[in-house]
Amino acid sequence: MFELSKEQEASLGLELATKRQEHSDLNAAIDTLTASHVADRMLIQRLKKRKLALKDRIVQLENILLPDIIA
Repeated sequence: MFELSKEQEASLGLELATKRQEHSDLNAAIDTLTASHVADRMLIQRLKKRKLALKDRIVQLENILLPDIIA
């Protein structure tokens, strides 16, 4: 386990917030496109793939910033 400096922690925290917002925005876009029934299926699939990649990065950042403490 390694210690993060305050700058690293702040930078990762900012990245985490940004990724969470982007994930939420993609979710809303996917919902809107799906409801419109005129969207390209390939576009929706690409957005879903990007959303999944964002979720993976969010989990990585959360694990770095909020490590599990074994009691």
